Amino acid sequence: MAEIRFDRRRFVTAAGAFATLGAPTRVLARGLPAMTDGPFYPSIAYRARSLDWDADLTTVRGRDPDGQPLPKARGEHLDLHGVVRDGSGRAVDGAEIEIWQCDAFGSYRHPRGAGDRIDAGFQGFGATRSDGRGGYRFRTIRPVPYPGRTPHIHVKLRHPAFGEVTSQLFVVGEPGNAGDVLYRSLDESDRQEVDMRLRRAPAGDAVMWITERDLLVGA
Repeated sequence: MAEIRFDRRRFVTAAGAFATLGAPTRVLARGLPAMTDGPFYPSIAYRARSLDWDADLTTVRGRDPDGQPLPKARGEHLDLHGVVRDGSGRAVDGAEIEIWQCDAFGSYRHPRGAGDRIDAGFQGFGATRSDGRGGYRFRTIRPVPYPGRTPHIHVKLRHPAFGEVTSQLFVVGEPGNAGDVLYRSLDESDRQEVDMRLRRAPAGDAVMWITERDLLVGA
């Protein structure tokens, strides 16, 4: 999978406290409900330490202390793909897309996001751009819960046509959705924009799950 890097000067800094999660604030007439970065968005300085933040979060370049290649990420691997569209349904070419999420142990790649265990084989964050047809694709893991939150994937998009939008994607049918403060605050139309419907990948695929999630941005 081709690696795409962005101009770091264009990245915004992370929100600094759990309170910044807040309730979603509607800034769009339709599309992804806007949310804050949350406390674990990887900042410019932290991200700059890593040479590996491409669109495949399940493989980390590098070696362990014994000189061996790092293993593949733990967890159930997920093919997340779709099309970035504007409010009229037209494909958006060249949109910058980032995702970040916790690993299979519930730890984020972030100075304040590490739990008791960390999966060294999981990038924790990744980036790509939509192609000429608006398409994007990430390989990651099926998100897992951690204390206080249902499974989710953070997503951020940028493009001159709509500016910057940050939101979260949720797995349909997760038991924790009903008790999650952010998911619970969304109305039905917003949930339709952030729900991921996962299906099992065919036998022999490199991933266990597949989901197609178009990202609608702009009025």
